[in-house]
Amino acid sequence: MIKIKRKPFQEIVDAIQDYPTILNVGCGGCASVCLGGGQKEARILNEELREYFRQKGFERQLTEYTVERACNLDYVQEMDDIAPRKTAVIVMACAAGTQLIAERYPDTPVLPAVNTVAIGLDRDIGLYEERCRACGNCVIGYAGGICPVTRCAKGLFNGPCGGTNKGMCEVDDAIPCAWQEIYERLKRQDRLQDVIKIRPSMEWQNQTQRTVIQTGYEERYMEKEE
Repeated sequence: MIKIKRKPFQEIVDAIQDYPTILNVGCGGCASVCLGGGQKEARILNEELREYFRQKGFERQLTEYTVERACNLDYVQEMDDIAPRKTAVIVMACAAGTQLIAERYPDTPVLPAVNTVAIGLDRDIGLYEERCRACGNCVIGYAGGICPVTRCAKGLFNGPCGGTNKGMCEVDDAIPCAWQEIYERLKRQDRLQDVIKIRPSMEWQNQTQRTVIQTGYEERYMEKEE
């Protein structure tokens, strides 16, 4: 799931202080689940902003609206009667959701109130661990379900570097060597032959904008292109 984290308070203030009416958009999807930008977080941020502007003697009107998923137009367009009437919109969804909202309301400044940090898993309440960089060419099948792109500090595809020491990474001795963990897991599964195969360098598909079409839907969208 995508993980986000709220931007520094002063950065948000600097972005919106010149706008008298501001809509704060929360997201009920990933942003809400990771406790970074759901209905509760949007309400809390607005309360903090109202108090800040009150103390500064500035009159600012702040309202909030939480869509079910900010990355889906069916939900975003629910704000068609609200967003265009505001002088600015701040969004507590991931960068994809923020861009969709900006696309929907091109005449209104749309500003991110959070940083999109990672695709990761939940370790505890409010504690998340990055596990995927969305590289576009998943290799965890041959690596024992451990991502060398994310877990290895150097993103190595063909075994550890010369800096691994007693199972730990030379970058930080508190970080386990990803390739040590890959080796141990494959050995446990009797699959060590998988690491003997030399893998080609990654063709970084995430360096240009991508469109994802799920299997089974190709003909549907090919027809539209024609």
